[in-house]
Amino acid sequence: MEPTISLAPRSLLFVPAARANMIAKAAGLPADLIVLDLEDSVRADEKAAARAALPAALALLGGRGAVRINANDSDQFAADLEAIGDVPLVVVPKVERPADLARLSGHAVLAMIETPRGVLAAADIAVVPGVVGLMIGTNDLAAELRLPPGSGRAALTVALQSVVLAARAAGGWAIDGVFNALADPEGLARECAEGRALGFDGKSLIHPGQIAAANAAFSPGAAELEEAAALVAAATGGAERFRDRMIEAMHVETARRLLERAR
Repeated sequence: MEPTISLAPRSLLFVPAARANMIAKAAGLPADLIVLDLEDSVRADEKAAARAALPAALALLGGRGAVRINANDSDQFAADLEAIGDVPLVVVPKVERPADLARLSGHAVLAMIETPRGVLAAADIAVVPGVVGLMIGTNDLAAELRLPPGSGRAALTVALQSVVLAARAAGGWAIDGVFNALADPEGLARECAEGRALGFDGKSLIHPGQIAAANAAFSPGAAELEEAAALVAAATGGAERFRDRMIEAMHVETARRLLERAR
């Protein structure tokens, strides 16, 4: 099954599947994708109610809804599989090897890479049939790597780039991890800009106030669009000069992809 949205989301907002009021609010927000969470944000005693609420919540969200289930080794995994039905996109946490996705055959999957083993196996995970992309889980990964608090993202550079490389090699989406500081809009903007510079398509979010920054950072700007449109219009094939630089077919393809994303 293919996800409803064909382009990678710029903004992917997690919402607890057990919170009807938050889901109703999310339906009116400009996030590209709303992920109904059955995992971290839902208490054990709320899991069953959260699963029961999925059909109505997905109907409310239309084509922008997805579901994050519990991990493959969780005691909730089997019940989650029974509940997801024909959900358009399943977000699977803590994927470490292709076998972790074996029971999700027939579903479109966004695989979360959150452990050292997952990073090292990212290329194999990305090519599993049904996988539409990879999302890096920076919080869990930092904990697994035993990074000291406040160490920043520099220590995650290899992992971030590995996930982008694996996703691109498979032709899939690459989604950056969450930004934890809710009262630091400047920091969020910097991290979004860094994520785009690394090659990510969009960012996973934990608060509605983060949506605008992600949408802005992962959308092409006016100058980029003007440049791309002019380049496509000027290209006649082969290597040639455009605005004092040499371009060829790959530059034209990049420009067309940028214009498609803007549309």
